[in-house]
Amino acid sequence: MHPARHPVTLAVSLAAFAASATPARAFQSTGQVVFSIDWQGPTISQPDSGLAVPITEADVLLAPGGAPAYGPLGRPALRLSGGQLGLSRYATCVGHVAGDPCRIELDALSDGAEPLLLPPSPSNHQKRRFWFSVDEYAVGIVGPPPVHAQVATEFLVGDSASDVFMDTGLPAGPLPPGVVAPDNVGAIDGDGVPGTTGFVYPGLGVIEPNPPQLPQQLPNQGDNVDALDVGNWSPFPPLGAFFSLDAGFVDPLTGSPYSGSAVIENKRPGDILRVAAAGSTITTYAGATQLGLDLVSGVASDDLDGLVVHENGVPGFQPSKKPYDWMPSSDAPGTDMVLFSVRRGSAVIGQPDSIFGLPIEPGDILTTPLDTAQGGLSPFPGIFIAAENLGLRTQRGGAMLGDELDALELLGDPWYDCNKNGIDDAVDIANGTSVDANNNGIPDECETKILRFCWCTNEAAPCSNIDNDSGCANSTGVGATLNTGGTSSVGADDLTIGVSNMPNNVNGILFMGDDWNLPTPFKDGARCVYGSIFRYPVQSSGPTGSMTFGPGLAAYSSGWPLGTITAGSTWYFQGWYRNQTGPCGTGTNLSNAVQVDFVP
Repeated sequence: MHPARHPVTLAVSLAAFAASATPARAFQSTGQVVFSIDWQGPTISQPDSGLAVPITEADVLLAPGGAPAYGPLGRPALRLSGGQLGLSRYATCVGHVAGDPCRIELDALSDGAEPLLLPPSPSNHQKRRFWFSVDEYAVGIVGPPPVHAQVATEFLVGDSASDVFMDTGLPAGPLPPGVVAPDNVGAIDGDGVPGTTGFVYPGLGVIEPNPPQLPQQLPNQGDNVDALDVGNWSPFPPLGAFFSLDAGFVDPLTGSPYSGSAVIENKRPGDILRVAAAGSTITTYAGATQLGLDLVSGVASDDLDGLVVHENGVPGFQPSKKPYDWMPSSDAPGTDMVLFSVRRGSAVIGQPDSIFGLPIEPGDILTTPLDTAQGGLSPFPGIFIAAENLGLRTQRGGAMLGDELDALELLGDPWYDCNKNGIDDAVDIANGTSVDANNNGIPDECETKILRFCWCTNEAAPCSNIDNDSGCANSTGVGATLNTGGTSSVGADDLTIGVSNMPNNVNGILFMGDDWNLPTPFKDGARCVYGSIFRYPVQSSGPTGSMTFGPGLAAYSSGWPLGTITAGSTWYFQGWYRNQTGPCGTGTNLSNAVQVDFVP
């Protein structure tokens, strides 16, 4: 290691390291949040915020500005029109009044590239999170303390139908009822404005509240999020748009028929449809019977309502025959992974699922039927995640009518993760692992200018040298710990960064970068700092096994034209040091890291 005042990659070994792990931001998952609303809400026929085109229930929409944000907000923006999805009646229906079923409703949506669910295994630590929506009649089940936004709280004020919720932590499925305490937490709000419950999170620009009414009065007072996806929708998903259309049978709760958009296109409401490119012809990707639907009362008796698709790249639809056969192997690509829900009133509701033999509910996350040769119990879909685990009520649990899961999405990375622990901020707050005293949806530890992160968890430790409070364990038996002193003021330039718990008398450096990633194994440690990399001069840990950099870090950085620390900039710092006798035998290790938001 040698001092340098120019961008470097921490010598040849760090250059190789940087190539081995692609940096990725985890404040937000990649992709756009897109959605649709049903035909019953007041936003129908209103001009979108982009081109002032009247919004319809066939359109794929974005939050105004392109991403969910805190309100007040304008109307949603049009991402794709129903015409680009190939709906034959779209041009006729543009501008139709809210509450008039013009038979073009988009009922479910996927870009075909959802992350694969991983089978249970000690080595599988990738986190997956289900996002879902419900309609205005879903009551929910009150989750465990601490109190947080969930279906049950938002239903009470009529806000649940316009919101998106997520699970608060599930083990690998299939999951029958009762595996975890019923719970969910708000992920995205309808309008992004604090409601009467006091919770606030980024919104979509739709209208709240949408209180349930029986008998039903149309148009509804508020909007209902009806389809949902997070993916590559700019300009069009590379694998095509996967979706379903609406049934025409009667809703057993309201007594009113659904909009019937499927039959107009000569499709079944239980089919998964596909448009390969904007404006191309609608094709059937997976027929209803391949999903275990339309087997009870015949054609169009079931309606697919929420949808997750991971297309395996092999032409045609290869349905899963048993859980996790979608995982590719060295000699086979795996099946297509399809998860879905069914709408209230579908004939398959109450039939025994093919995994547990339990009555199917409209709040269940389902998968394709198991092959009877594999031990399946019925030709009907299998329950992959029982509704109760998502905090939704069911007739299985004694409710008069089960809650409906209306839209479905699967995320592989957190969408908002300000504390960089790989868990969504809303889940941290809901589970009580983070405090949100001012109730703004942001963990309080993030509302500081200096944030320590990059702990050596089981996922990050290269050779089981775990240390959950610092970097990965070194030859001393513990990990090197990075701490700070002083402030983040550029004018004061009094920030100090110290690294302790290193072996005595070894060389080390402090390096900084303008990007970060979740902990990734490297050498004997875990790396979190990425982007444009700059390093401070080499030091020795001396007889105390520690080194301190600063004050004067900002002044020193002025020699780096692309790395100068300025007010308003954010930089990430991590220590790197020699350890020839370390537990993994690679000769070097790293400390934990720190994010510093610099102020004047």
